[in-house]
Amino acid sequence: MIRIYRLLTFCFMLSVTVLTFARRAEAHKPSDSYLTLRIAGTQVSGRWDIALRDLDHAVGLDADGDGAITWGELRARHGAVRDYVLNGLRLTVAGALCPLHGGEQLVVSHSDGAYTSLTFSATCPAAISSLAIAYDLFFDVDRQHRGLVRIEAGGATRSATFSSTTREQTFDTVGLRVDSSAQLASFVRLGMHHIWEGYDHLAFLFALLLPSVLRRTASPRGWEPVLAFRPALVDVLKIVTAFTVAHSITLSLSALGIVRLPSRFVESAIAASVVLAAANNVFPLVRQDRWFYAFALGLLHGFGFSATLMDLELPRDTLVATLFGFNLGVEIGQSAVVAVFLPLAYAARATLAYRRIALVGGSIAVTLLACIWFVERAFLVKLIS
Repeated sequence: MIRIYRLLTFCFMLSVTVLTFARRAEAHKPSDSYLTLRIAGTQVSGRWDIALRDLDHAVGLDADGDGAITWGELRARHGAVRDYVLNGLRLTVAGALCPLHGGEQLVVSHSDGAYTSLTFSATCPAAISSLAIAYDLFFDVDRQHRGLVRIEAGGATRSATFSSTTREQTFDTVGLRVDSSAQLASFVRLGMHHIWEGYDHLAFLFALLLPSVLRRTASPRGWEPVLAFRPALVDVLKIVTAFTVAHSITLSLSALGIVRLPSRFVESAIAASVVLAAANNVFPLVRQDRWFYAFALGLLHGFGFSATLMDLELPRDTLVATLFGFNLGVEIGQSAVVAVFLPLAYAARATLAYRRIALVGGSIAVTLLACIWFVERAFLVKLIS
């Protein structure tokens, strides 16, 4: 308890030190936008929800620099927002462009804060049986941005994701209902990218993996290398499986609307879980098997995973398939990290550099970074960019 108190005291002192120099910011969540396209004949009607914090970074909305974007500030930049946003989307049918025309602009709330909701329409030169979408929003300022798209045509719904590496996709609107393989693959990729580009989840995973090739002892060295690869592999499989089962439970409960928690609380708690996981490698705060620890905190991380899927507002039948694809992608992403990390860690486990630099130094670095994340998310400030 004394060690936990000291750790929390350190985080508090860190927050007090930097809050004076910090500027206001929204609670953390990866940069996503939510685009809905409804197709009928030659007509496309659209709604595009985009985070105000992302637009502020791209076109500048906070005119007085007070960290709060008002309706008046957004309205004053309506033309700039409309032009910037619509320039990030191109719709074509059989190679012919469907010109976009902007409509009204409202403000809506998503799980992580305020978004602008821009409506628009397009008239294509021919009936839309196949629609090509080129997505280029924010990639000039944020390579990690993702566009989550819902397409509705003929009573069917299709979802897809766009990223800096997947900017163009074509959709057969006639076979929209039966073509599920591409949708599944899209959300498998989304789950993989959520692990590889979600620095807090990666930090949490590494904090749990670092001690897997060592065993804690009472000797002055504190840690000793495991004698064989199998115990290390079994330990990792327990941790990953426990984390997988736990986050799958809460991800499903949250995305299906059964249990939901405020985004600010979830993201702050995730940062705190990274602090505890990393600090536990240096100061043994929790002495239970680490798979149990991974399960307990995996329940929390599942709520963080769910924010992206909740805000897409998919129909229940589509959401079930999406949950499966997203979960599968998360597991593929985690497995890839483990497959690269574990053999290298096992080969270096007996070296002083691994115990002192990788384990102790890496854990301290992750603890400090996660403390900053916690302060940013809990107090809505921006310490690092």
